[in-house]
Amino acid sequence: METWQIILLVVVGMFSGWLNVMAGGGSLLSVPVMIFMDMPAPVANGTNRIAILAQNITSVYTFYRKGFSDFKLGLTLSLAACFGAVWGAWVGVQIDGVWFNRLLAAVMIGVMIIMATGNKISHTVTDKEEPKNLAMGHLLMILGGFWGGMIQVGVGFILMAILHRVMGFGLVRVNMYKVFIVLSYTVVALTIFASQLQLVWWAGLGLALGNSIGGWYGAHTTVHKGEAWIRNVLYVTLTAFVIKLLFF
Repeated sequence: METWQIILLVVVGMFSGWLNVMAGGGSLLSVPVMIFMDMPAPVANGTNRIAILAQNITSVYTFYRKGFSDFKLGLTLSLAACFGAVWGAWVGVQIDGVWFNRLLAAVMIGVMIIMATGNKISHTVTDKEEPKNLAMGHLLMILGGFWGGMIQVGVGFILMAILHRVMGFGLVRVNMYKVFIVLSYTVVALTIFASQLQLVWWAGLGLALGNSIGGWYGAHTTVHKGEAWIRNVLYVTLTAFVIKLLFF
């Protein structure tokens, strides 16, 4: 790869990583950029996982330093997601083209409706929030892991809906769990993609540097700005991506 391409990926990765932690959809920026650089779609899909891994290592550590961690529940949710990600990644290595755009848009519309309706969840930012619907949350996490392993694009929105609407967490802790779950299943998905495809590691490392910076800043923004700000970013991002997927 040429130097300017790696620099571009670092810059794109910074915004992508911030967006992934705050709401989701950052891969809708990073994957098309790599495809624009003449990377086959499955290779871009797999290479993107290198950056996702780096981004979430940084984010998990940042949340931990800020006093937000729950590794016991995070591990059980991650195991469920990893189970789904194994199957999703095997499907993902064969995906080519943009046939899934309308499906992705439908998922995002559904997430937006779920997040915006129903009884209000407590907005208190504490380390004491008790989860509800544990069995259903873990079952749905298998499906979330399948989507993340297969495509990754938009998985943040799906995980946020499960953690917020089904399990009852406020959005700050939702993002805390989300980055830990994505980190865990990405190890599985990246291993499968790397074993089946020739990934572009220099591109992945450039993107990883940007994603790590963006993920660090996204975790800080989550903790300091709070629930209302996260919700606004989420709705704006969802709306923009639905319009892009359906009409452009």
